[in-house]
Amino acid sequence: MAKVCDHCGKTPRTGHHVSHSNIKTKRRFHPNLQEVRHQSPDGTVRTLTLCTRCIRSGAVTKPSPRPART
Repeated sequence: MAKVCDHCGKTPRTGHHVSHSNIKTKRRFHPNLQEVRHQSPDGTVRTLTLCTRCIRSGAVTKPSPRPART
């Protein structure tokens, strides 16, 4: 799975690990991505990979819950 948000395009950023002795080594900051089911206006449901900020801002319309199986 690519570490990219399907809505805003957020990708991993780079930075440094900084040790107690102030030695800097490279690291990556990954976005917090979740798989969410999205219902488009025409009624189709698909799974998108979104960052939590897009989910919280209401960028997707979640489908109604699936009926319980008996």
